[in-house]
Parts: sequence; structure tokens; C-alpha cells
Amino acid sequence: MKKPTAFIHHPIYQRHDTGPGHPESPERYSVIVKTILEDPEISSKLQIIEPEPASQGIIQAVHTKSHYRQIKEAFASGITYLDADTLVSMHSFEAACYGVGGAVAAVDAVLNGQAVNAFVAVRPPGHHSSAERAMGFCLFNNVAVAARYAQNQYKEVERIAVIDWDVHHGNGTQGIFYGDPTVFFFSIHQYAWYPGTGSRGETGQGRGLGTTLNVPLRAETPASVHRSAFEAALEEIASKFKPDLIFISAGFDAHISDPLGQLMLEDADFQAMTRCVMQWAEEVCDGRLISCLEGGYNLSTLGRTVKSHVLELLK
Repeated sequence: MKKPTAFIHHPIYQRHDTGPGHPESPERYSVIVKTILEDPEISSKLQIIEPEPASQGIIQAVHTKSHYRQIKEAFASGITYLDADTLVSMHSFEAACYGVGGAVAAVDAVLNGQAVNAFVAVRPPGHHSSAERAMGFCLFNNVAVAARYAQNQYKEVERIAVIDWDVHHGNGTQGIFYGDPTVFFFSIHQYAWYPGTGSRGETGQGRGLGTTLNVPLRAETPASVHRSAFEAALEEIASKFKPDLIFISAGFDAHISDPLGQLMLEDADFQAMTRCVMQWAEEVCDGRLISCLEGGYNLSTLGRTVKSHVLELLK
């Protein structure tokens, strides 16, 4: 029997070493994988996939050649900090290629009918990475590359929606698709907060005008208000845009316990948002939905929160 949800991960994600005390730590990967795969009640229902690394050509469909080269050569050249927050180590380039490969493998699994939806337990994260720059813990933009891959490789995929619920605005993804009418980018996030972008006035440009929607929230916005704003935004998007595939940039740092955010969501709120996106996916694109890990830095709660999200995907 086909398993409806693919769970995609690779041990190389743990070998992207950010050094002691860095919030985007290898333990993020290990706590998620341990929580999911050591629970036979959930792991038995998942289709487990270990991806291959994405090729240079696939990555450069979104990122510039110079950006690709910088990530590839940084550590060998003696560079460890790409910016104040973004570190590389001996295995970072390999992990980043496998990270994009995880998102690409999710596209293949969903579009080839192996699974209805997928969760990618990936690190490093991606949504701050622009076409030409690494920043905010992110090396390559996993979701953006996978979205472009889906459009390039599958004729049934023309229009894509990216739903970013990380506590930080997904400036990289927004910038990559800002003038592209085929990709709708929606972000709900704490504002003003890192990276300082994501105001209501940022709505796209040129042919992409109107295909970006930002919902900035103040710190300590009540969870009920946060969820209502999320649901209203999805209704607004659904009234004018019908995607063939939906991605979630699934940051869990909007959790009330997270050290890098000041929003108030709990596990039940992430489950409710997951249900909303799944319902929209069922209505417009046969349930085709890919969720990729972004933020989430409280190691004592992250595994449980991701597990609650994956359990919703399985329903």
C-alpha cells in the first residue's frame, strides 16, 4: 500500500558543523529524526527517503554561478563565516547540496505519485538565501530551487505557492520570485525582526505584482490572532491563485518557547495551520504538498512540534 507521506532526511545534514553555541546546530536534525523514526507508530506509516545531492545545474536554476562557487570553495579557502550568523565547515557544501537534493526528492516523490505529501528534515535551512547571497544560517534556498525544479521537470506544474510561517521573513524566497507571476509567496512573521523585510507594502514587482503577500505580526501577538490572520490570508490567496503544487517553509521558531522569536504559537496551532494548507492543497492540486524545515531552535520542544506537524500530514 502506498504510504501517503514521505519523510526525507540524510545523515549528512548533521555534519554541517556550526560550532559550539550556535542555534542552528546539528542537534536540530538529530532530535527531529530521533523523535520521528524511533516512534514505530509513526515511522511505520511514513515512506522514508534518503536523497541524492542536487546537481550544480539544478541549483544554478535559482542561484548564480558565483554564489554556488562561493559556497563550494569557502571552507577550502579558509573562510568560515559567510556573514555574522552564517558559518561553513568541512562538510557544509556537501550538506547544502544534499539539502537541496532532499527538497528535490520530495518533488519527485509527490509528482511521481509515490506520496501525496512530504516533509524534509533538512539543514542547513534555506529561506534567507537569495540568488546571489548566503545569509541567516542559509546557504542554498532549498524551497526555491525545488519549486523551480518542479516547474522545469514536470509539465503539470506551472503555478506554485510557497507558504512561509517561520518567525523570520523569508526574504530570500521573496526576492527570487518577486517578479515571477507563476510563484505566489506568502509569509507570516514577526515584524520588525530579522532580517527587517516583509512589510505589507512588499507585494511583488512587474509581472509578479500581486503575487507576494506579507502578514507582519507584532511580538507577542496572541496565538488566536496569529491563526486567524493566517487563515484569512490563505482565503485571500485562494480566491485569486490556484497552484499546481504547494510548499511550506516550515519554521517552528514561532513557537512560544523558541529562543529566537517572540511569537506565541504552540503545537496545536502548527497542527491547525497544517490542516488549513492541506485542505487548500486537496481542493486545488490533489493534495500535493511539500513541507521543508526552516527554523526552530528549542531542542527540548522541536522534535515534538515537528512530530505533531508530520502527524497532520499523515491524516
